[in-house]
Amino acid sequence: MRTDNPLHRCVGDEQEFLASSWGRRPLVRRGAETGERFTDLLDLPDVDHLVMSSGIRTPAFRLVQNGEPLAPSSYTTTPQIGGAPVTGLADPARVLGAIDDGATLVLQGLHRFWEPLRRFVRGLEAALGHTCQVNAYFTPPGAQGLKIHSDSHDVFVLQAFGSKRWEIHGSDGVLDLVLEPGDTLYMPKGTPHAATAQNVLSGHLTVGILTTSWREAITGVVREVLSDEAFDDRLPAGWHVEPSAARVELLAHLDELRGRLEKVDLDAALEQRADRFWTGRLPLLARGLLDRTRLAELDDDTVVRRRVGAACQQRLAPEGLRVFLGDRALTMPSWVAPAVERLASGVPVRVGDLDLDGQSRHVLVRRLVREGLLEVDG
Repeated sequence: MRTDNPLHRCVGDEQEFLASSWGRRPLVRRGAETGERFTDLLDLPDVDHLVMSSGIRTPAFRLVQNGEPLAPSSYTTTPQIGGAPVTGLADPARVLGAIDDGATLVLQGLHRFWEPLRRFVRGLEAALGHTCQVNAYFTPPGAQGLKIHSDSHDVFVLQAFGSKRWEIHGSDGVLDLVLEPGDTLYMPKGTPHAATAQNVLSGHLTVGILTTSWREAITGVVREVLSDEAFDDRLPAGWHVEPSAARVELLAHLDELRGRLEKVDLDAALEQRADRFWTGRLPLLARGLLDRTRLAELDDDTVVRRRVGAACQQRLAPEGLRVFLGDRALTMPSWVAPAVERLASGVPVRVGDLDLDGQSRHVLVRRLVREGLLEVDG
Protein backbone atom coordinates (compact mmCIF):
# COMPACT_ATOMS: atom_id res chain seq x y z
CA MET A 1 0.00 0.00 0.00
CA ARG A 2 1.26 3.46 -0.95
CA THR A 3 2.36 5.66 1.97
CA ASP A 4 3.66 9.22 2.19
CA ASN A 5 6.26 8.20 4.80
CA PRO A 6 9.57 8.62 2.90
CA LEU A 7 11.55 6.07 4.91
CA HIS A 8 8.78 3.48 4.63
CA ARG A 9 8.64 4.07 0.87
CA CYS A 10 12.34 3.25 0.69
CA VAL A 11 12.61 0.26 3.02
CA GLY A 12 9.19 -1.00 4.11
CA ASP A 13 9.49 -2.15 7.72
CA GLU A 14 11.49 0.70 9.23
CA GLN A 15 12.44 -1.04 12.47
CA GLU A 16 13.60 -4.16 10.64
CA PHE A 17 15.69 -2.02 8.29
CA LEU A 18 17.32 -0.06 11.12
CA ALA A 19 18.05 -3.24 13.07
CA SER A 20 19.35 -5.38 10.22
CA SER A 21 20.60 -3.26 7.30
CA TRP A 22 21.26 0.33 8.40
CA GLY A 23 25.02 0.85 8.15
CA ARG A 24 25.57 -2.90 7.77
CA ARG A 25 24.58 -4.43 4.44
CA PRO A 26 22.78 -3.70 1.15
CA LEU A 27 19.02 -4.14 0.94
CA VAL A 28 16.80 -4.50 -2.13
CA ARG A 29 13.06 -3.81 -2.09
CA ARG A 30 11.01 -4.68 -5.16
CA GLY A 31 8.35 -2.32 -6.45
CA ALA A 32 6.57 -5.21 -8.17
CA GLU A 33 5.83 -6.63 -4.72
CA THR A 34 4.93 -3.36 -3.00
CA GLY A 35 3.21 -1.40 -5.77
CA GLU A 36 5.66 1.45 -5.18
CA ARG A 37 6.56 3.96 -7.90
CA PHE A 38 8.73 7.04 -7.66
CA THR A 39 7.53 9.03 -10.66
CA ASP A 40 5.71 11.42 -8.29
CA LEU A 41 9.16 12.50 -7.12
CA LEU A 42 10.68 12.92 -10.58
CA ASP A 43 9.46 11.60 -13.93
CA LEU A 44 10.80 11.83 -17.45
CA PRO A 45 8.60 14.84 -18.39
CA ASP A 46 9.98 16.62 -15.32
CA VAL A 47 13.54 15.96 -16.45
CA ASP A 48 12.67 17.15 -19.95
CA HIS A 49 11.28 20.39 -18.51
CA LEU A 50 14.26 21.00 -16.23
CA VAL A 51 16.88 20.51 -18.91
CA MET A 52 15.09 21.71 -22.04
CA SER A 53 12.98 24.61 -20.75
CA SER A 54 13.92 25.85 -17.27
CA GLY A 55 17.25 27.54 -17.91
CA ILE A 56 19.15 25.16 -15.64
CA ARG A 57 22.84 25.94 -15.14
CA THR A 58 25.90 24.04 -14.04
CA PRO A 59 26.65 22.73 -11.44
CA ALA A 60 22.96 21.82 -11.05
CA PHE A 61 23.51 19.45 -13.98
CA ARG A 62 26.42 17.79 -15.73
CA LEU A 63 27.16 15.07 -18.27
CA VAL A 64 29.42 12.05 -17.74
CA GLN A 65 30.38 9.16 -19.98
CA ASN A 66 32.32 5.98 -19.22
CA GLY A 67 33.37 7.31 -15.86
CA GLU A 68 34.64 10.67 -17.12
CA PRO A 69 32.95 14.09 -16.95
CA LEU A 70 32.37 15.85 -20.26
CA ALA A 71 33.69 19.39 -20.59
CA PRO A 72 30.86 21.80 -19.67
CA SER A 73 31.78 23.93 -22.67
CA SER A 74 30.60 21.06 -24.90
CA TYR A 75 26.99 21.26 -23.70
CA THR A 76 26.47 24.75 -22.24
CA THR A 77 26.14 28.26 -23.59
CA THR A 78 26.82 31.75 -22.23
CA PRO A 79 24.08 34.19 -23.21
CA GLN A 80 23.66 37.68 -21.80
CA ILE A 81 20.85 38.89 -19.57
CA GLY A 82 20.69 42.57 -18.78
CA GLY A 83 24.11 43.02 -20.33
CA ALA A 84 25.75 40.49 -18.00
CA PRO A 85 27.02 37.05 -19.11
CA VAL A 86 25.17 34.01 -17.77
CA THR A 87 27.62 31.11 -17.71
CA GLY A 88 26.92 27.39 -17.67
CA LEU A 89 23.41 27.59 -19.16
CA ALA A 90 22.21 24.29 -20.63
CA ASP A 91 22.28 24.16 -24.43
CA PRO A 92 19.36 21.77 -25.05
CA ALA A 93 20.44 20.69 -28.53
CA ARG A 94 23.97 19.83 -27.45
CA VAL A 95 22.75 18.11 -24.28
CA LEU A 96 20.49 15.89 -26.40
CA GLY A 97 23.34 15.22 -28.82
CA ALA A 98 25.60 14.08 -25.99
CA ILE A 99 22.91 11.76 -24.62
CA ASP A 100 22.42 10.34 -28.13
CA ASP A 101 26.15 9.59 -28.11
CA GLY A 102 25.90 7.67 -24.81
CA ALA A 103 26.40 10.32 -22.13
CA THR A 104 24.60 10.15 -18.79
CA LEU A 105 22.75 13.26 -17.63
CA VAL A 106 23.23 14.01 -13.94
CA LEU A 107 20.95 16.40 -12.07
CA GLN A 108 22.62 17.52 -8.85
CA GLY A 109 21.22 18.95 -5.64
CA LEU A 110 17.59 18.33 -6.56
CA HIS A 111 16.65 18.56 -2.89
CA ARG A 112 17.40 22.27 -3.18
CA PHE A 113 15.14 23.21 -6.07
CA TRP A 114 12.68 20.44 -7.01
CA GLU A 115 9.71 20.70 -4.66
CA PRO A 116 8.59 17.02 -4.52
CA LEU A 117 12.13 16.00 -3.57
CA ARG A 118 12.51 18.89 -1.15
CA ARG A 119 9.52 17.54 0.77
CA PHE A 120 10.65 13.92 0.44
CA VAL A 121 14.11 14.70 1.80
CA ARG A 122 12.70 16.77 4.65
CA GLY A 123 10.60 13.77 5.77
CA LEU A 124 13.53 11.38 5.42
CA GLU A 125 15.76 13.66 7.48
CA ALA A 126 13.11 13.92 10.18
CA ALA A 127 12.91 10.11 10.36
CA LEU A 128 16.66 9.44 10.42
CA GLY A 129 18.13 12.51 12.10
CA HIS A 130 20.77 12.82 9.38
CA THR A 131 21.15 15.28 6.50
CA CYS A 132 20.12 14.00 3.06
CA GLN A 133 20.73 15.10 -0.52
CA VAL A 134 19.45 13.95 -3.93
CA ASN A 135 21.08 13.56 -7.33
CA ALA A 136 19.49 11.88 -10.35
CA TYR A 137 21.07 9.91 -13.20
CA PHE A 138 19.59 9.41 -16.67
CA THR A 139 21.46 6.96 -18.85
CA PRO A 140 20.72 5.99 -22.48
CA PRO A 141 20.27 2.31 -23.44
CA GLY A 142 23.33 0.14 -22.88
CA ALA A 143 25.45 2.96 -21.50
CA GLN A 144 27.30 3.41 -18.23
CA GLY A 145 27.79 6.81 -16.65
CA LEU A 146 30.19 6.02 -13.81
CA LYS A 147 32.62 3.14 -13.49
CA ILE A 148 32.74 1.07 -10.32
CA HIS A 149 33.17 3.39 -7.35
CA SER A 150 32.06 3.84 -3.76
CA ASP A 151 30.46 6.77 -1.96
CA SER A 152 31.48 8.34 1.34
CA HIS A 153 27.86 8.24 2.53
CA ASP A 154 24.97 5.78 2.65
CA VAL A 155 22.62 5.86 -0.34
CA PHE A 156 19.11 4.89 -1.32
CA VAL A 157 18.77 4.23 -5.05
CA LEU A 158 15.18 4.74 -6.23
CA GLN A 159 14.51 3.48 -9.75
CA ALA A 160 12.08 5.94 -11.36
CA PHE A 161 11.80 4.64 -14.94
CA GLY A 162 13.60 2.23 -17.24
CA SER A 163 15.93 -0.36 -15.75
CA LYS A 164 19.57 -0.62 -14.72
CA ARG A 165 21.84 -3.55 -14.02
CA TRP A 166 23.83 -3.07 -10.83
CA GLU A 167 27.11 -4.68 -9.83
CA ILE A 168 27.54 -4.41 -6.06
CA HIS A 169 30.65 -5.59 -4.21
CA GLY A 170 30.06 -6.54 -0.59
CA SER A 171 31.52 -8.70 2.13
CA ASP A 172 29.50 -11.64 0.80
CA GLY A 173 30.83 -11.29 -2.75
CA VAL A 174 29.45 -9.61 -5.86
CA LEU A 175 25.71 -8.98 -6.10
CA ASP A 176 24.39 -8.71 -9.67
CA LEU A 177 20.84 -7.44 -10.02
CA VAL A 178 18.52 -5.40 -12.22
CA LEU A 179 16.45 -2.58 -10.75
CA GLU A 180 13.04 -2.02 -12.32
CA PRO A 181 10.67 0.95 -11.80
CA GLY A 182 9.66 1.20 -8.14
CA ASP A 183 12.63 -0.81 -6.86
CA THR A 184 14.82 0.48 -4.04
CA LEU A 185 18.45 -0.36 -3.30
CA TYR A 186 20.13 0.63 -0.04
CA MET A 187 23.92 0.63 0.21
CA PRO A 188 26.02 1.57 3.26
CA LYS A 189 28.84 4.03 2.66
CA GLY A 190 31.93 2.54 1.08
CA THR A 191 30.03 -0.10 -0.93
CA PRO A 192 31.68 -0.42 -4.38
CA HIS A 193 29.10 -0.36 -7.18
CA ALA A 194 28.45 0.40 -10.85
CA ALA A 195 25.28 0.56 -12.95
CA THR A 196 24.50 0.07 -16.64
CA ALA A 197 21.24 1.00 -18.37
CA GLN A 198 19.37 -1.80 -20.11
CA ASN A 199 17.41 -1.48 -23.37
CA VAL A 200 15.65 1.85 -22.73
CA LEU A 201 16.52 5.23 -21.20
CA SER A 202 16.91 4.64 -17.47
CA GLY A 203 16.46 7.14 -14.67
CA HIS A 204 17.13 6.70 -10.97
CA LEU A 205 17.39 8.92 -7.93
CA THR A 206 20.32 8.61 -5.56
CA VAL A 207 19.47 9.82 -2.07
CA GLY A 208 22.69 10.40 -0.17
CA ILE A 209 22.54 10.17 3.64
CA LEU A 210 25.26 12.31 5.19
CA THR A 211 25.38 10.62 8.55
CA THR A 212 26.71 12.28 11.69
CA SER A 213 29.19 9.99 13.43
CA TRP A 214 29.93 9.54 17.10
CA ARG A 215 33.38 10.91 16.26
CA GLU A 216 31.77 14.21 15.28
CA ALA A 217 29.54 14.25 18.35
CA ILE A 218 32.40 13.45 20.73
CA THR A 219 34.75 15.89 19.01
CA GLY A 220 32.13 18.60 19.45
CA VAL A 221 31.95 17.99 23.21
CA VAL A 222 35.73 17.91 23.58
CA ARG A 223 36.14 21.03 21.44
CA GLU A 224 33.69 22.90 23.66
CA VAL A 225 35.67 21.96 26.77
CA LEU A 226 38.96 22.88 25.11
CA SER A 227 37.63 26.33 24.25
CA ASP A 228 38.35 27.35 27.86
CA GLU A 229 41.37 29.64 28.04
CA ALA A 230 42.97 27.34 30.61
CA PHE A 231 44.09 25.18 27.66
CA ASP A 232 45.71 28.16 25.89
CA ASP A 233 48.90 27.86 27.97
CA ARG A 234 51.87 27.45 25.67
CA LEU A 235 54.27 24.54 25.65
CA PRO A 236 57.48 25.35 27.57
CA ALA A 237 60.31 26.92 25.61
CA GLY A 238 62.76 24.29 24.43
CA TRP A 239 60.30 21.40 24.67
CA HIS A 240 61.28 20.35 21.16
CA VAL A 241 64.86 19.59 22.20
CA GLU A 242 63.78 16.98 24.72
CA PRO A 243 60.06 16.32 24.04
CA SER A 244 59.69 13.79 26.86
CA ALA A 245 60.46 16.55 29.38
CA ALA A 246 57.00 18.01 28.66
CA ARG A 247 55.31 14.70 29.44
CA VAL A 248 54.32 15.64 32.99
CA GLU A 249 52.66 18.87 31.88
CA LEU A 250 50.85 17.07 29.06
CA LEU A 251 49.50 14.52 31.54
CA ALA A 252 48.36 17.34 33.81
CA HIS A 253 46.41 18.96 30.99
CA LEU A 254 44.91 15.61 30.00
CA ASP A 255 43.85 15.04 33.60
CA GLU A 256 42.25 18.48 33.60
CA LEU A 257 40.45 17.65 30.36
CA ARG A 258 39.28 14.30 31.76
CA GLY A 259 37.96 15.95 34.89
CA ARG A 260 36.05 18.57 32.95
CA LEU A 261 34.58 15.98 30.59
CA GLU A 262 33.21 14.09 33.58
CA LYS A 263 31.27 17.23 34.54
CA VAL A 264 29.80 17.89 31.09
CA ASP A 265 26.00 17.95 30.98
CA LEU A 266 25.62 15.28 28.30
CA ASP A 267 21.88 15.82 27.92
CA ALA A 268 22.50 19.50 27.23
CA ALA A 269 25.27 18.65 24.75
CA LEU A 270 22.98 16.30 22.83
CA GLU A 271 20.18 18.86 22.90
CA GLN A 272 22.52 21.46 21.40
CA ARG A 273 23.43 19.08 18.59
CA ALA A 274 19.74 18.30 18.01
CA ASP A 275 19.03 22.03 17.93
CA ARG A 276 21.65 22.44 15.21
CA PHE A 277 20.05 19.63 13.26
CA TRP A 278 16.54 21.09 13.54
CA THR A 279 17.77 24.52 12.45
CA GLY A 280 20.01 23.28 9.64
CA ARG A 281 17.35 22.16 7.18
CA LEU A 282 16.45 23.91 3.93
CA PRO A 283 13.31 26.08 4.22
CA LEU A 284 10.14 25.08 2.35
CA LEU A 285 8.44 28.32 1.33
CA ALA A 286 6.44 27.47 -1.80
CA ARG A 287 3.38 29.78 -2.01
CA GLY A 288 5.04 32.14 0.45
CA LEU A 289 4.22 35.25 -1.59
CA LEU A 290 0.64 34.12 -2.07
CA ASP A 291 0.21 33.49 1.65
CA ARG A 292 1.52 36.94 2.47
CA THR A 293 -1.12 38.58 0.29
CA ARG A 294 -3.81 36.59 2.12
CA LEU A 295 -2.65 37.73 5.54
CA ALA A 296 -4.31 41.10 4.96
CA GLU A 297 -7.68 39.34 5.03
CA LEU A 298 -6.95 36.97 7.92
CA ASP A 299 -9.78 36.72 10.45
CA ASP A 300 -11.35 34.12 12.74
CA ASP A 301 -12.88 32.28 9.76
CA THR A 302 -9.55 31.86 7.99
CA VAL A 303 -8.39 28.24 7.81
CA VAL A 304 -4.69 27.44 8.00
CA ARG A 305 -2.71 24.21 7.89
CA ARG A 306 0.86 23.10 8.34
CA ARG A 307 2.83 23.43 5.14
CA VAL A 308 3.55 20.00 3.66
CA GLY A 309 7.05 18.94 4.66
CA ALA A 310 7.59 21.88 7.01
CA ALA A 311 9.71 20.99 10.03
CA CYS A 312 8.40 21.81 13.49
CA GLN A 313 9.99 20.57 16.67
CA GLN A 314 8.88 22.06 19.99
CA ARG A 315 10.53 22.08 23.39
CA LEU A 316 9.69 23.92 26.59
CA ALA A 317 12.75 25.67 27.97
CA PRO A 318 13.36 28.08 30.87
CA GLU A 319 13.13 31.01 28.45
CA GLY A 320 9.80 29.83 27.00
CA LEU A 321 8.60 27.62 24.15
CA ARG A 322 11.33 26.87 21.65
CA VAL A 323 9.96 26.17 18.16
CA PHE A 324 12.41 24.78 15.60
CA LEU A 325 11.34 25.42 12.01
CA GLY A 326 14.00 23.77 9.91
CA ASP A 327 16.26 26.72 9.26
CA ARG A 328 15.60 28.79 12.39
CA ALA A 329 14.40 28.65 15.99
CA LEU A 330 11.72 30.84 17.57
CA THR A 331 11.18 31.59 21.23
CA MET A 332 7.56 32.14 22.25
CA PRO A 333 5.65 32.45 25.53
CA SER A 334 5.12 29.00 27.02
CA TRP A 335 1.35 29.56 27.26
CA VAL A 336 0.99 29.35 23.45
CA ALA A 337 2.33 25.75 23.43
CA PRO A 338 -1.10 24.04 23.11
CA ALA A 339 -2.06 26.32 20.21
CA VAL A 340 1.25 25.75 18.42
CA GLU A 341 0.91 21.99 18.89
CA ARG A 342 -2.55 22.08 17.34
CA LEU A 343 -1.41 24.23 14.43
CA ALA A 344 1.55 21.90 13.81
CA SER A 345 -0.62 18.76 13.79
CA GLY A 346 -1.22 18.91 10.03
CA VAL A 347 -5.00 19.12 10.48
CA PRO A 348 -6.68 22.25 9.02
CA VAL A 349 -7.45 24.71 11.82
CA ARG A 350 -9.93 27.60 11.82
CA VAL A 351 -8.19 30.54 13.45
CA GLY A 352 -11.18 31.31 15.66
CA ASP A 353 -11.08 27.80 17.12
CA LEU A 354 -7.71 28.35 18.79
CA ASP A 355 -7.95 28.59 22.58
CA LEU A 356 -6.42 32.08 22.73
CA ASP A 357 -7.87 35.56 22.89
CA GLY A 358 -8.60 37.23 19.55
CA GLN A 359 -5.49 39.36 19.29
CA SER A 360 -3.15 36.60 20.48
CA ARG A 361 -4.43 33.99 18.03
CA HIS A 362 -4.19 36.42 15.11
CA VAL A 363 -0.65 37.46 16.07
CA LEU A 364 0.43 33.81 16.46
CA VAL A 365 -1.06 32.65 13.17
CA ARG A 366 0.36 35.60 11.23
CA ARG A 367 3.78 34.92 12.69
CA LEU A 368 3.73 31.23 11.83
CA VAL A 369 2.51 31.95 8.29
CA ARG A 370 5.35 34.42 7.78
CA GLU A 371 7.86 31.98 9.27
CA GLY A 372 6.77 29.29 6.80
CA LEU A 373 5.20 26.74 9.14
CA LEU A 374 1.60 27.47 8.10
CA GLU A 375 -0.10 28.15 4.80
CA VAL A 376 -3.51 29.70 4.27
CA ASP A 377 -6.13 27.31 2.90
CA GLY A 378 -7.93 28.09 -0.31
